[in-house]
This record gives sequence, C-alpha cells and structure tokens, in this order.
Amino acid sequence: MTPRDHRITLLGKPGCHLCDDARAIIQRVAEELGVPWEERDITADPQDQAEYGEMIPVVLIDGVQHDYWRVNEARLRDALTA
Repeated sequence: MTPRDHRITLLGKPGCHLCDDARAIIQRVAEELGVPWEERDITADPQDQAEYGEMIPVVLIDGVQHDYWRVNEARLRDALTA
C-alpha cells in the first residue's frame, strides 16, 4: 500500500485552535506524500459530536482513529508510509 492509497480525515469544529494546528500539519504531510484528506465538522453530526466532542481535533486514517488533541507530524508520516 502506498501513501496515496490512504485517506486522512480531520474531525474538528469552528473556532478550535488545536484544529487549526492539526490542519496545518495534515496539509503539509498530505501534500508532500500525495495523500487525499478531508475535514469534517463534528457539530454537523450528533453522532460525531457525542463520540469525539471532548477529543478534537481527531485524526482518522482510513476511518480508524490515529491521533487526538495534538497531531504528531512524524507519527502521522510514519503511519502513512509504513
């Protein structure tokens, strides 16, 4: 599996400064490795709000939780290239 075969999802909400930090890291890594990514606002979905409300930002790789609160760039890169 190559990095391009993965998909990153950032779960956050408006006004979240940690989400802004996570977004910058994800954009950088995704662009460098050619990985598609998307962002989802948890306030738009009651299930996301209930599940992730106290953990944002949350990073999913291929739908599986990878990180929350703070995104470790090296750890994200390793998960996508392993």
